[in-house]
Amino acid sequence: MSKSLKKIVEESREKNQPEVDMCDRGISNMLDVPGLFTLSHITQLVLSHNKLTTVPANIADLRNIEVLNFFNNQIEELPTQISSLQKLKHLNLGMNRLNTLPRGFGSLPALEVLDLTYNNLSENSLPGNFFYLTTLRALYLSDNDFEVLPPDLGKLTKLQILSLRDNDLISLPKEIGELTQLKELHIQGNRLTVLPPELGKV
Repeated sequence: MSKSLKKIVEESREKNQPEVDMCDRGISNMLDVPGLFTLSHITQLVLSHNKLTTVPANIADLRNIEVLNFFNNQIEELPTQISSLQKLKHLNLGMNRLNTLPRGFGSLPALEVLDLTYNNLSENSLPGNFFYLTTLRALYLSDNDFEVLPPDLGKLTKLQILSLRDNDLISLPKEIGELTQLKELHIQGNRLTVLPPELGKV
């Protein structure tokens, strides 16, 4: 296994390839991939359908990364260093085992798409600065354990897609009315009995 992964890393380095795809390779630890964190030139890294349980702090070495795909792993926690990725635009953490997000997560200055579908997150999982992610255009929180969302949701004014289906939401904050660019709101499969009138303005 490691030879083929090593080859992918070497080819990326030699040919200066910006995209590295290691989907479905049975990887359980990113540190087992020889030389992966020396690829500071890459802009896209796909590690979906593997067996990762954590993301190492070395992720910060991939400083030009724009797209990170960890879909369908067993990741339980993220390092605080992930928030130092200044160019990260698209982060897919769907279908993992996250029940918390690291401190400082909201300081990703370029993040546009965040997929946290199918995790174990709730309103208590979000760090205080989560809603500083004001560049977000799409936020996928479906299939988690949210009962409420904080009023700070209204700060995500660039949001066009907000997916909240299949949570335990009892209510939505009236500040959702501040999301004036919202085009899609998915709220099926919750415990909502009433929607805030402010939604009518969106």
